[in-house]
Amino acid sequence: MFHPEIVRQTYRRGEWFGSKEVDPVSKPKRLTREELAPYQIELSAAYPFHPPEFVPPPPVRLDWAAIFANANPVEIEVGFGKGLFLRTEGTARPGTNFFGIEIVRKYQLFATTRIALLKMANVRTACADAKAAFRDYVVPHSAEAVHVYYPDPWWKTKHKKRLLFTEEFAALIVQVVRPGGTLYFVSDVKDYFDMVTEMLAKLPAYTEIDRPADPTPTHDMDYLTNFERKFRQEGRPIYRATFRVQNV
Repeated sequence: MFHPEIVRQTYRRGEWFGSKEVDPVSKPKRLTREELAPYQIELSAAYPFHPPEFVPPPPVRLDWAAIFANANPVEIEVGFGKGLFLRTEGTARPGTNFFGIEIVRKYQLFATTRIALLKMANVRTACADAKAAFRDYVVPHSAEAVHVYYPDPWWKTKHKKRLLFTEEFAALIVQVVRPGGTLYFVSDVKDYFDMVTEMLAKLPAYTEIDRPADPTPTHDMDYLTNFERKFRQEGRPIYRATFRVQNV
């Protein structure tokens, strides 16, 4: 049984959020590598910012049962930022495991610190490129759902290679989600939302099943992400779509 290698990352200057506050909801205190280790997984071959001389070990498929010590369903969030969704959903649904993938190290460490302070046994994170992680690490058809909230649209031509939602990524979602699983997609950019939903509508593996309305928040943390809280408090429109995913 595979037990994933735990992150052994040197925290470089400028890549760490820290303070003396101990409130796990607002500003997490700095934790040691040992304290963070149970909550983060190293996906070396999927991390795109290694120095040129670094040769990562060959990727090994993730064993969810070994990672979470149970057989509960797993949902994956891509681009979790400061981790609000992982924290709130992980708390609300203890019978579901959540795995977050974030490409920016400082946000991954910030979110993981919050998760560690709350001792959330059903949440793990990784700092990695999601496409590489899906392709090389996630066992095919082992996830119940994929959540993609507020990805950067990368409109500039020189940034197109950074675009997350491409047909390649859509195919990788089909690869990792169980047949009949779910994709949840939210954006505040209508042109980008339309581009993604129109692309998915042309793919036989995807069936749009809902465009849910904005839920009414009951408190200041009752949003999908920190971006959503900011955008909705500013009165900006939010666009949501839910897709059923089949292996065709």
